[in-house]
Amino acid sequence: MSDSRPDGPAPRVAGVLLAAGGGSRLGGHPKALLSHRGRPLVEHAALALREGGCAPVYVVLGAAAERVRERARLPGCLLVDNPAWQEGMGTSLRAGLAAAADGGARAVLVTLVDQPGVGAAAVARVAAEYRSPSSLVAARYGEHRGHPVLFGADHWPEVARGAVGDQGARGYLRSQATRLRLVDCSDVAAADDIDTPADLTLLAPPNSH
Repeated sequence: MSDSRPDGPAPRVAGVLLAAGGGSRLGGHPKALLSHRGRPLVEHAALALREGGCAPVYVVLGAAAERVRERARLPGCLLVDNPAWQEGMGTSLRAGLAAAADGGARAVLVTLVDQPGVGAAAVARVAAEYRSPSSLVAARYGEHRGHPVLFGADHWPEVARGAVGDQGARGYLRSQATRLRLVDCSDVAAADDIDTPADLTLLAPPNSH
């Protein structure tokens, strides 16, 4: 981790933003630097975590990390470098969990940089379900599980062990289906992600609301 740990008592729920992807299906344009309302997309995703009540917010960077640092305004965030980002999202999740553990968090709420429709309202709704380090909560959109996902600290070792390649925590969440609390967020968020050029229509031009 490249930035120092904040002073003060350990937070209850930290935010972890996975923003390391290189955008291989977008012609090699890193998703963190895509323009949304005139600013890098990573800014909006980090702000959603902060405004949703997460503190601190760990932003995991990989592709074009230095350009992200130069261009994005990320106040109140701790930037985590993932040199193994090309191996898949699982490495970024492990890096974020390790940073949160070092910071003394009791839970993390994980979001993805390429979901501009997930904002502070969904973050706050899922974070509000935190009860203890054994909490396990995810947003639900219709019949589908999505982000944000909250992992109490009790789950981190197993999540990290299974976070291989691009799988992230998918396998772990499937294995814990009976313990996973789903919170409907379909009225306040949209879980569409930006994977291909056709998905760039999800991004908004400058001065839009």
